[in-house]
Amino acid sequence: MDITRRRFLGGRIGRNPGPAPFRPPWSLPEAAFLDRCTRCDDCVKACPTGLLRRADEGFPVADFSAAECTFCGDCVPVCPPGALVRVGDAAPWSFGVRIGEGCLALQQVECRICGEVCDPRAIRFRPRPGGIAPPEVDNTSCTGCGACIAPCPVVAVTRIPLTTAPEAP
Repeated sequence: MDITRRRFLGGRIGRNPGPAPFRPPWSLPEAAFLDRCTRCDDCVKACPTGLLRRADEGFPVADFSAAECTFCGDCVPVCPPGALVRVGDAAPWSFGVRIGEGCLALQQVECRICGEVCDPRAIRFRPRPGGIAPPEVDNTSCTGCGACIAPCPVVAVTRIPLTTAPEAP
């Protein structure tokens, strides 16, 4: 059994740790990110929207429960160890969104807040006769900004991975 100090103090012994936390934009794959990140909080301080916060064990995470990513990139240049790397116009991460069964519109209650805040129009509501228009997500248009997640009154919008992350440079 691999019992490292980090796992022991983090309370993850004997249970499945689950998926990796959602890291800042342009993060390296999880293992490389953990190896390079010094937990200095410089990326957290640089984030103008407050999306980034310090999580368990001191590593930064993107928390879409109250903010969205504007893709400003301010977090990248303040990361000298290179845990965040922006190459050209590469996407900051590869995820889309899914709207779960708890969605008010799917329960025949008028709500379109996720579509209203979606600038790229990746969430649309097509009218249908005799009922409330259900949301339709086009993840090919979704930028992954997360603007639709926090305003959902029933927490029905969640992020989903679209592809696997590239290997560390």
